[in-house]
Amino acid sequence: SRSCRHNLSNKRKSITMKSAVFATLLASAAAFAPASQKASSSALAAFENELGAQPPLGFYDPLGLVADGDQENFDRLRYTEVKHGRVAMLAVVGYLVQEAGYRLGGNIDLSGTKFSDIPNGFGALTAISPVGLAQIFAFIGILETTIMKDVTGTNEFVGDFRNMNPEGGLDFGWDTFDEETKLEKRAIELNNGRAAQMG
Repeated sequence: SRSCRHNLSNKRKSITMKSAVFATLLASAAAFAPASQKASSSALAAFENELGAQPPLGFYDPLGLVADGDQENFDRLRYTEVKHGRVAMLAVVGYLVQEAGYRLGGNIDLSGTKFSDIPNGFGALTAISPVGLAQIFAFIGILETTIMKDVTGTNEFVGDFRNMNPEGGLDFGWDTFDEETKLEKRAIELNNGRAAQMG
């Protein structure tokens, strides 16, 4: 009788455990099921032909940040994406150059610390003096407030920071491209920026 109760207790535990495992599997499978589309089709259609809505994902907004179809919000997010992508591309190139062993000559500070003494990656943050870090952040602040924005109000597209005066300026031949080539180059920049942001 006692062994019968013991076996019955074990069977109940086994059934409970199997039920718990089954419920967990079911919940995890539901996480990968397609979500119901709450955004209106007109809001999604507003951006599905925008630059960046490219194969294989097409228009991809998993958090629904532009589900309301607000063009101003979309432009602000695109501006941020382009700017962060550019910074990330520069960071990746800088990291790879340092990993390859190329360093600036001379000293990084007045105490005699050489550029070659600074480690790569996040280790550099502890090796550079606080005054040096303050200079770096001040430089980034100057770039943010004066250069990395449309100063003249004449940008051709979101993220156009050429800031040219009407008489001409630094352009690197952009105006010599046809519209299709410009769109292609912007798509390349956007995709490379996305890849660099992924690390």
